[in-house]
Amino acid sequence: MTLWSGRVGKELAPEVWEFLKAQDAELLPYDCKATARHARRLAAAGILTDDELAEVVAALDAIESVDPADEDVHSSIERQLGPLGRKIHAGRSRNDQVAAAMRLYVEDACAEAVDAIRAFARVVLDRAEAEAETPMPGYTHLQRAQPVTVGHHLLAWVEMLERDLARFGFAAKQARPSPLGAGALAGSTLDLAAPPDQVRNSLDAVADRDFALDYLYGCAMLHSHLSRVGEELILWTTSEFGFARLPEEAATGSSMMPQKLNPDVAELARGKAGTALGRLTGLLAVLKGLPLAYDRDLQEDKEPVFAARRDVRSALGALGVLVAGLEFDRDRLAAACSDPLLLATDAAEALVREGVAFRDAHEQVAGSVRAGTFEPPPAAPRTAPGPGDVRSAVVAARDRLG
Repeated sequence: MTLWSGRVGKELAPEVWEFLKAQDAELLPYDCKATARHARRLAAAGILTDDELAEVVAALDAIESVDPADEDVHSSIERQLGPLGRKIHAGRSRNDQVAAAMRLYVEDACAEAVDAIRAFARVVLDRAEAEAETPMPGYTHLQRAQPVTVGHHLLAWVEMLERDLARFGFAAKQARPSPLGAGALAGSTLDLAAPPDQVRNSLDAVADRDFALDYLYGCAMLHSHLSRVGEELILWTTSEFGFARLPEEAATGSSMMPQKLNPDVAELARGKAGTALGRLTGLLAVLKGLPLAYDRDLQEDKEPVFAARRDVRSALGALGVLVAGLEFDRDRLAAACSDPLLLATDAAEALVREGVAFRDAHEQVAGSVRAGTFEPPPAAPRTAPGPGDVRSAVVAARDRLG
């Protein structure tokens, strides 16, 4: 039986039923949690007895799955609660019920993302510390530019990840207010206490999915950053660069070419960015132009959010294994840094220290490069950013990550 069958006298056509059914079983623990909170409100108002409340809470704890024959997770929970299920929906609607469950889900997904990002960042920091003294060319326009160290380069990845942490923290905060009490759109005449963190406006409470968009934006930005990490791992492990070797526990072979070792983890991490962006823009398109308060269009918020959570978890875990096992070819990296032209900027700055205007120094050094007569400055080897800077930055980043 559906929750609305009292109004509709005919059975839905099979095609309609199949189209309307929600794929929302992943919300089960969150809907049970929100239902327990609602049950306590009903008990406080005298609509449930203390014994009935205890029975409901115990029954909710025992629910482990959703019957595929049910229309959605909400109707499945109500049916599995038995006779008390017929009382539990007083003062609420599926509109505020699903909004509450989705908010709890997103808050939990944000916490999971934060933990996974921190774990991956710690792997990167370990490698940065180990490669604090390993020279490598830094690039602009994918052309060799100035010397840095592998450790300094890896720390740039951590900076991106720390910004991702802040975004998921923001999304979790946006998901925290409770829509319980909003009912279908205008509250209830029952004397139910409002949650302490209740959304201020009942229409907005059931219509708002900004928190889901904030989460998907965080996922899209994270995957964008991971795509950049993946691209660099792909480049570094090519024969043409030869800066690193893939760990076999995070690489695949070819079904035809026996010699191949492929960076599939890095490639898929790069590809997931497009999917993550599509989920964000897809839900934005669903929400565009929707009238207040609730519309069934909002059922489309679940699939992108559920899938995003899975991808965040799996991508960070797989990349962690890859980066932890990456083997840098220090000789190849040192050879790539041996080109004197990487010190052309240092040569110009050496002239500046002698009192030459920078633009004049720049033109002078550029002229020597063009003529093929450039000589690197006879000063001490470049030290900034040096190993000490990298190690200090690693310590500071570990402190921030906790």
